[in-house]
This record gives sequence, C-alpha cells and structure tokens, in this order.
Amino acid sequence: MPMLFLLLLLSPMVVTAERCHPDDKTAILQFKNSFSNGRELLPMWTSDRDCCDIFDCDETTNRIIDFSLTYSNLAGPIPESIGDLTYLKTLRLHKMPSLVGQIPRAITKLKHVTFFDISWTNVSGHVPSFLSELQSVMILDLSFNNLSGPIPSSLATLPNMIGLDLSRNRLTGSIPESFGHLVSPALQGLSLSHNMLSGEIPTSFGNMIIYRIDVSRNNLSGDASMLFGSSKNTTTIDISRNSFTFDLSRVTFMVDTLVTLDISHNKIYGQIPSQILEAYMLQSLNVSYNKLCGMIPSPWKLKYRSEGFDNSSFLHNKCLCGSPLARCK
Repeated sequence: MPMLFLLLLLSPMVVTAERCHPDDKTAILQFKNSFSNGRELLPMWTSDRDCCDIFDCDETTNRIIDFSLTYSNLAGPIPESIGDLTYLKTLRLHKMPSLVGQIPRAITKLKHVTFFDISWTNVSGHVPSFLSELQSVMILDLSFNNLSGPIPSSLATLPNMIGLDLSRNRLTGSIPESFGHLVSPALQGLSLSHNMLSGEIPTSFGNMIIYRIDVSRNNLSGDASMLFGSSKNTTTIDISRNSFTFDLSRVTFMVDTLVTLDISHNKIYGQIPSQILEAYMLQSLNVSYNKLCGMIPSPWKLKYRSEGFDNSSFLHNKCLCGSPLARCK
C-alpha cells in the first residue's frame, strides 16, 4: 500500500471550521422562532447549519452583511432580533404579505445598513422618525405597505440618502419643508405617489438636485412649477392626478435630460412652451385633463421616438388644438 494513501487513512478527518458568528446565529434563530410558521417556512435555519452558507457574510469578520427575505408568508410582526444583526449592510423584507405590526425601534442598531427595504408587506403604523438614526442609509424603500400618518421631517437629515420611496401607503399631511433641504448632494429618486398627501409642494424644492420625482395620485395643490427649469438635470417628473394650478407657459424644460413628463389630471393652464420640442430624450408625455390652451407645438426633435405623441397625450384640455388634436380655428 503506498505510504501516502496509508497516511491519509490514519489521519483524522479534517473538519472545516464554522464561519458563522455566534451572535448572528442567535439572532437569526430568534428571528425564525418568533414566527408561528417559522419552523415550517425556514427549515434550513438550524443551530447546526453555518449561517454563512445561508446569508452573505463579510470575508474578514464573518458577520452577516445581507439579510434578504422575499416572497415569504412568515406571519407576524418584525422581530426585535433583527436589530442584533449589527453588521448588516442590506436589509430586505419584500413581498411578505403576512408581515404585520410596526417597524421596531431595534432597527436603529443597524448602523452600517445602506440598503433598507421593507416593501410589499402589511406593516402599519407611522413612518418612524427614528429612521433618521440610520445615518449610513442610501436607499430607503417603504413602498406598498399600510403605513399612515405624516412623513417625518427628520428623514431629510439622512446625509447619504440617494433614493426614498414611500409610495403606495396611506400617508397624510403635507410634504415636509425640510425635504427641500435634503443633506444628500443629489437625490436620484423621490417617490411619494399613491398616498393621501395634501397641501403644496415646498418652494424649497426649487433648489433641489433631483433626477426622478413622482408625487402622483395625492391631494396636492398649488404651484409645482419649481420642479422645472432648464438648468436642472431631472429625467422624470410625474405630478399627475392632483390639483396643481400654475401657468405652464412660464415653465422651462430640462431639454438634455427629460425622459418622462406626466402632468395630467390637474388644473394647469396656459400654453405648452415650444421649448419642449428641444427635449430630444423625451419618450413619454401626458398633459391631458388640464386647462391648457393654444396650438400644440411641432415638429418634435425626438431621438428615441420615430414620431411625435398621439392624441392621448393631449386630450381633455380647455382649448388645446393642432395635430394630433383637431385643427386650430
């Protein structure tokens, strides 16, 4: 028998050391056991399983850095134990319709989290003001929940936030004036759509650097013209289905960046400025159901559309005319 083979037979079996940090293992097992159906739906989460085989762990510290659960029917509130995963960079609880209750204060222990997503659940209560303690957050997504009450002004103090989505909830009150002074140098996206927000957009929004804004389907009113401006780099503006009132004739467009514009179902008046024809990136346009007048400008200088927009983009205005609507008299 070759000596090497004999040595292998006589050598004790090499066992790979477990990477999972004991504090993280305790936290995920407590998370699992807090749900009445946790054992049924999370059978792989056991004390003899290396949690770094289930979750992404940092290669140096062996701490869990990504806790993502999606399309799960775990039933109950978010456990306090989620806050014990203190090295998390990503927290994602998405499409969990049986997740209920309020967002626990324990999540403020997640000082390293940059991507915070609790969406498409039945989580309720107010948007917690203590979320402002998550100073590392870049993306905050609380969309498609049952959250109610006002938007906390403290969210504007998050220094690294580039995306905020509070859409599809039951939020009330006005948009905080502090949002116009967001600390973040450039907000990639702000979505507050499909809520019950009221009042006016703060004039401070005129100084914001923001690329995509959607406040559609609320009860907002007043002037929204501060969202426009030829010096801005905004790609998407959707203020549809509100009660905004302002003169579109006085608006200038971001001709080098504007891709989507929807101002439909408001009380906006005046003419469509011919400058919009220079917005060569424009792919989606809807100014219908307003009080616009005058001739629809043409010809378009569109780069990504072979032709202009059809009549659905312009219908139901006070006296708007010209192709693709009826000829002006």
